[in-house]
Amino acid sequence: MIQFHNVFKRYESGHEALQNVSFNLKEGEMAFLTGHSGAGKSTLLKLIMRMEVATRGQVNIDGINLNQLARRHVPFLRRKIGVVFQDHQLLYDRSVYENVALPLVIEGMEPQDIGRRVRAALDKVGLLSKEKLTPIMLSGGEQQRIGIARAVVNKPPILLADEPTGNLDPQLSSEIMQLFRQFNAVGVTVLIASHDLDLISRMGLRMMELSQGGLTRSGVPA
Repeated sequence: MIQFHNVFKRYESGHEALQNVSFNLKEGEMAFLTGHSGAGKSTLLKLIMRMEVATRGQVNIDGINLNQLARRHVPFLRRKIGVVFQDHQLLYDRSVYENVALPLVIEGMEPQDIGRRVRAALDKVGLLSKEKLTPIMLSGGEQQRIGIARAVVNKPPILLADEPTGNLDPQLSSEIMQLFRQFNAVGVTVLIASHDLDLISRMGLRMMELSQGGLTRSGVPA
């Protein structure tokens, strides 16, 4: 589902964010991406979303070679990918419902279908009763759940998360990770960038570690 083959990423400043990274994340697999600040985690996720393009090597997403993907086709690629951010990136002047509905509105989906999809997503993350509230009225953990609902509302086959528990306490972090496990259980491919090694080790899933832009370890922690 996600394949990196000898991928390098060098920015115009000369900084080499990724060096010779290769891995294969299978369809329906869930894994973690770890590493120190500046190790290249966010750059790797941006390559998957086609926000950046590899300098050398090849990135394939669901059989699509991103190096050869025309710019006009990038929006269609991104419909396959749900993204959860650490800082939520919610619209605080809109309701919970409107925030989650946004990707479907952009796609031009019919209002009736939008309502069904949004309420199903909110129910999945336990926030159906709060659809009329604004995000500012909710806790940090609840805001993160809104971000997850928005990421999965169009049922993407791939779900990415960039430090989704970075601002949460251990109990909330564990609850958020269990939500990702639930989506993975129904076949969604999940890749989570996180520095929370204690939490990752308890999950018992594959961990890929980046250091200075290179992939130094890949496997299930002992």
